[in-house]
Amino acid sequence: MRTAAARRPPPVPMTDPAPAAHETAIPTPAQRALASMLRVAVVLALLYGFLVAIQMMGGSIKMMGKDASQGLFAGVDNPFAALAVGILATVLVQSSSTTTATIVALVGSGTLTVAQATPMIMGANIGTTVTNTLVSVGHLRKSQAFRRAFAAATVHDFFNLLCVAVLLPIEIATGFLSRSATWLTTQILGAPGTEHAAGGGLTYSSPIKSAVKVAFNGVTDLLGQFGLTGTSLAVTVLVLGVALTFFCLIWITKNMRVLVSGPLERALNRSLGRSGLLGILIGILVTAAVQSSSITTSLLVPLCAAGILSLENAFPIMLGANIGTTVTAMLASLGADERGGLTIALVHLGFNLCGVLLFYPVRRLRLIPIRAARMLAVRASRNPAWVLGYVGGAFVLLPLLGWWMFAQLS
Repeated sequence: MRTAAARRPPPVPMTDPAPAAHETAIPTPAQRALASMLRVAVVLALLYGFLVAIQMMGGSIKMMGKDASQGLFAGVDNPFAALAVGILATVLVQSSSTTTATIVALVGSGTLTVAQATPMIMGANIGTTVTNTLVSVGHLRKSQAFRRAFAAATVHDFFNLLCVAVLLPIEIATGFLSRSATWLTTQILGAPGTEHAAGGGLTYSSPIKSAVKVAFNGVTDLLGQFGLTGTSLAVTVLVLGVALTFFCLIWITKNMRVLVSGPLERALNRSLGRSGLLGILIGILVTAAVQSSSITTSLLVPLCAAGILSLENAFPIMLGANIGTTVTAMLASLGADERGGLTIALVHLGFNLCGVLLFYPVRRLRLIPIRAARMLAVRASRNPAWVLGYVGGAFVLLPLLGWWMFAQLS
């Protein structure tokens, strides 16, 4: 018979157990740094794709609506109708810069007076924010992210609407914006009929905008080789732009959430929370560099959606973008032959500065657009029909209704 000792299995050699399948090695500092660098490169590539997508959406709408938007400006005497025209024209071309440039040309040629053009400039400020709202729709599948994104997109709308609600009646009653801009033009260029020593305006070409246009032109040229022209080309570019926007937004949000989480996120919000002036300055500088307030404010939407920036800290950057969008036009108009160009640029600058000075310094007033945007975002996250109702009502139906009503009265 075998003894108990004989039946006992042989001892297992004492060796280190193999790591479990779910366990992974802890990355070294060098590996973490390399991973962060790669993620930054991916984010930069996605940001470039996002800017190209915005250009594609705006460019496609310009292809379809540029002539119609220019035709809107003719024969508008009522200031409320002019406001509606500014909104509609900017929604059509998705660029306040294009609308403002058209208005400047019409003022310079004598087709519009400065008083007629001032409400249009205000309307362009409202119309340009539709881009942010379209960008926020890219987060619709995730309720919390969409709520933050939609609030970040619409807080700019509410601020501009409040500014117009306060400043347009004052402008109608006193003409303080157009008169002060005309006075400043006289101080800069001299009295009408005198020659300006500068002999021409300053120009600035944004390298970022140029790089984006290269890609946009490449896409349109490639589609043109497939026989697409006119409306078919515009619709194809628009669809591709929307698809690229959604793709870039999803991956920008995921990568930025990893890159800026933890101490860096808290430090960013703490720095902007200490001083709203810092956020305003950032908005001015970035917008002057890229020559588009839509780009600046649209870039903030995914940052807010990911929870990296709070709405309170993103808000002053948007206000700075409002001011920064006037810088390029003002520099370009200095010393130009058409005095109306500088005057309208100064009206635009004065309107945005007055809006910031009116609402931002007082906390209770500053919180009005923030709370309104959050309330609308909660409803939109529960029922997406609020998005369609808001965009269609604020940017299309109300301006059309106002334009029609005052056209009947005039």
